Amino acid sequence: MDFFTRLERKYGKFAIPNLTFILIGGFVLGYLIEIFAPEAMNLISLDPIKVMHGQVYRLISWVIIPPYGASILVIITLMFYFYVGRTLENTWGDFRYTLYILSGIIFTDIGIMAAYGIMALAGQQELISLYNEYGLYGASTYYLCMSMFLAYAFMFPDMQVLYYFIIPIKVKWLGYLDIAYLIVEVLRFGMMGYYTGMVTVIMSVLNFILFYVTMKGKTRITPAHKRRKRQYKREVRQTQLLTRHKCAICGRTEEDDPALEFRYCSRCKGNYEYCQNHLFTHEHKK
Repeated sequence: MDFFTRLERKYGKFAIPNLTFILIGGFVLGYLIEIFAPEAMNLISLDPIKVMHGQVYRLISWVIIPPYGASILVIITLMFYFYVGRTLENTWGDFRYTLYILSGIIFTDIGIMAAYGIMALAGQQELISLYNEYGLYGASTYYLCMSMFLAYAFMFPDMQVLYYFIIPIKVKWLGYLDIAYLIVEVLRFGMMGYYTGMVTVIMSVLNFILFYVTMKGKTRITPAHKRRKRQYKREVRQTQLLTRHKCAICGRTEEDDPALEFRYCSRCKGNYEYCQNHLFTHEHKK
């Protein structure tokens, strides 16, 4: 039994079903805010200083900021990420997919808060002021979505997509291009001294690195496994609904009266249980 299977057995009840619907719905809300109230985007972005002053909601509110700016390609982009997310959700199951997405969010939060803390301890107040003025803290769902696509590319490397709606290409090559792009981004941010951006890129895809290394490619949950899991849960629920005690005379159970007491009769041949009203008055089974 691998690590994630043990986690799922213990904490599987906390999985978020249909998480892809929630993510895409958040992006739609983000686009509406960007179009009709763009100044409100500053209220939901991840700003470490404001988080330190009590606005902890920013640690999660930035997730509704869409990965790309509003354009005519928005619908196509959302449909693509919806397809990728639902595919992973159906392949991994709700728990592992939830863990993957939430870990990407948490790693990003930790990375940006840590980068800000390091700059503050190093006394880089001018750089911090610059970040505050231009909002350069770098929490972006762009990298979060990219980590989701990387997981899809390595799960289904031979799947083909139409690049620019014309050129058929296997997703594994797009995955390699994304990895190369991420490496270039890290180097570019490092040379510019934009440390939070560099940390954001690394931490946003750390969930992909950890999942791919830890699972060792054994991430697929087959339809047969999912059927067995549903059957097991159904049987558990049915077992929980069964009563534990039942009188062999009147048929009453603890569900009829929680105050009833039940005992087995040692003089009856077989396992016969009786309520307190019939324990001493019944005819013994021979």
